[in-house]
Amino acid sequence: MTATPHSLAANPHPVGIVLCADSADALAASSYSFLVQLEQLGLQDAVETEELPPRAGAGAARRFSLPVALAAQWAPGLDTMGLVEKLQLDTVGNAQDLEREILLAMLLSPVAFEFPSHAELASAVRIRRNIVVAARKTALEFHTTEVNRPEDCWTYSEDDGFTVRPGHALIAALEKATQPEASGKLYSFSCYRATEYVILLAIAQELEACNPPLLAALQQRWEKSAIMSGKFHDVFLREYGSMQEPLPPRYYVPGDRLWFRNPDEHSSDVSGYEGSWVFYLGSGLFTNFWKREQPYTLIAKCLELFHWRHATYTDAAGDLRINESIVESGVKASMANPAESAQILELMLRMREPKGVYQSGGCIDTSREYPRWVCPVTTDMVLP
Repeated sequence: MTATPHSLAANPHPVGIVLCADSADALAASSYSFLVQLEQLGLQDAVETEELPPRAGAGAARRFSLPVALAAQWAPGLDTMGLVEKLQLDTVGNAQDLEREILLAMLLSPVAFEFPSHAELASAVRIRRNIVVAARKTALEFHTTEVNRPEDCWTYSEDDGFTVRPGHALIAALEKATQPEASGKLYSFSCYRATEYVILLAIAQELEACNPPLLAALQQRWEKSAIMSGKFHDVFLREYGSMQEPLPPRYYVPGDRLWFRNPDEHSSDVSGYEGSWVFYLGSGLFTNFWKREQPYTLIAKCLELFHWRHATYTDAAGDLRINESIVESGVKASMANPAESAQILELMLRMREPKGVYQSGGCIDTSREYPRWVCPVTTDMVLP
């Protein structure tokens, strides 16, 4: 599919999920397994299929998506944020409802989610579910310059970052660092590093069942040196959407990692306030690692980022800082003033501008991120 810039956002239509296989028989087997999964979730009548022409290196392929009429009814403009309310799902109390929301959002995608087997698709759904569940449990101390971890199972060096002490399982160590129920206290993270821990935990939990040798390799790696930042993105994640072809501004899949950009040049110079990395939890909500019982709506997140510009000050050391109490009072006042909120949102709900540009853009990112394949034979996670 060729597209002009902004075509995904301006002219959204479902492309959905594509299953690929080396042979027609293998594709038929994967397709059958997927249709069984859809039937178990009661979604078998909400999907249309299309045979795709063979592609170089991909073999046979079949597309699954929501019919256009149903997409317009359940998610007009590919706005997935109202799926739970529209379909009366309980994604907190019912794991199957969370999987329903994940799969429906994927079937609505304007960019194909491609998988080499149904096993990889099933793992991808479980990993997204794991991300949402772990993200809901994650609670951290906010600090832009200091970080710490549970000392009994983590150690730190300048060269290797935080590594797991030998004899401590990676999954348990990640839970202890991010979930106060597992440790009894809160630890300090940047929001970006926190998202890496949640993603790594979700992947490790799936590997424990589907690919133990890769989990063992992850364990060994994290006992020696952490994979962080750009390398983490390259090794573990895919990105869909782009500045040239941005995703619809209200299209999200539970488990997506995304960035809200601070569009104010001055306050974005404050360390830790260049923007905000979050997960989409589904149900129209985004993570709030500092107050997990108060996840953000899209409106609340936009208002928070907007009021950062009104809360800057210079501390005794001459560093630019943000006064969070001023931000909170500003958000509260805006929430109570519909006309003011509408004016702010008209600005903030625009697509973000490129790096270094601060003219008239908003905070909405053009892309989202999600984990790579994990199953034996087809995994494309290559540990450095």
